[in-house]
Amino acid sequence: MQTNFTPEQLADPGIARANEILRACVHCGFCTATCPTYQVLGDELDSPRGRIYLIKDMLEAGRPADARTVKHIDRCLSCLACMTTCPSGVHYMHLVDHARAHIEKTYRRPFMDRALRAVLARVIPYPGRFRLALFGARLARPFARFLPDARLRAMLALAPKQIPPVSRNDDPQVFPAQGERRLRVALMTGCAQKALNTDINDATIRLLRRLGCEVVVARGAGCCGALTHHMGMQDLSHSSAAASIRAFMAEKRAGGLDAIVINTSGCGTTVKDYGHMFRNDALATDAATVSGLAKDVSELLAWIGLPEGAPRGLRVAYHAACSLQHGQQIKAAPKDLLKRAGFEVVEPADSHLCCGSAGTYNLLQPELSAELKRRKVATLEAKSPQVIAAGNIGCMMQIGSGTGVPVVHTVELLDWATGGPRPRALG
Repeated sequence: MQTNFTPEQLADPGIARANEILRACVHCGFCTATCPTYQVLGDELDSPRGRIYLIKDMLEAGRPADARTVKHIDRCLSCLACMTTCPSGVHYMHLVDHARAHIEKTYRRPFMDRALRAVLARVIPYPGRFRLALFGARLARPFARFLPDARLRAMLALAPKQIPPVSRNDDPQVFPAQGERRLRVALMTGCAQKALNTDINDATIRLLRRLGCEVVVARGAGCCGALTHHMGMQDLSHSSAAASIRAFMAEKRAGGLDAIVINTSGCGTTVKDYGHMFRNDALATDAATVSGLAKDVSELLAWIGLPEGAPRGLRVAYHAACSLQHGQQIKAAPKDLLKRAGFEVVEPADSHLCCGSAGTYNLLQPELSAELKRRKVATLEAKSPQVIAAGNIGCMMQIGSGTGVPVVHTVELLDWATGGPRPRALG
């Protein structure tokens, strides 16, 4: 794609990177075939190619974002299926992230939009605040039908019926390996996950210790910054990310780290991109080091090796989170691990398509998200599974709100298969 940025514009590292990405695009349109929003809406501007044109026009002109551009960029899930499909290697993620930051700086949203986004950005990344909000949502749920805004109704509908007690395993501490220590790893305990489902971190710690890992929960490590990053709130996201970078590097310098384990794939995609996010910052070297150490839990388990289990007679439908299969290009490891542990694994049709969760997307774009959820649940249930497994808490909550089939994290099943307790969701 031909671009016409001025030398002055290209002096900005963000514009220079956008220019590289734009010039890689050859207008082929392969991305439209795998874009969930294009499949639902059929609008070229709701495809990656259409959004690329909108972003190019906005950035080249050096103008503030307009309502039309914002509407179509907001409808993007950042599922990154387009990056898997693209034959030219267009790094759409960096481009759309830059566009969102530009929108946040130059566009004044309507009051309700600003208010909702501000609340989400200042509540969800903080487990204590989020837990209180979830309790409030439970109390308010009977009155949901009286709320005029569909987004508020979606927020109440997605709140879980039961909120787990705080797990003390999420406190800063060191869990020794069982038997001979093979690796020393830090676990990113996350933010929203600690309020929504404490079983995931508990299962991860048990499983890693059983396989010879000393597991560290680093003091000062909190939200990875992904949620605010994808909302274009660059200052907030970089502040959260910087705190986690410092926490992990302090642990690495003190006792060494072989890996930083992440069991929420949406977080993992962002952490692995810290090197890019902080490339022009004083933290650049440390950020790149943290990115290099980051591993999804399935990635680490495939590396360590899992004991082979006897057949368990349980049919598991594996849902591939977009952030794992497209963002991190981890596709086979979770399925291979489940099979090795003794589970029968099936995959739904169109497994490359998003379930509609996508961070805060299901809260800010409830109609589109609901349609994507309906399609995903239908393809999963068509496989007649006894349980659905996923590697991302957002996907688990989204799919779980649309089906009666139990939904668990992949690591919960692997923990159970190697001596841990039966996942609570299975009864």
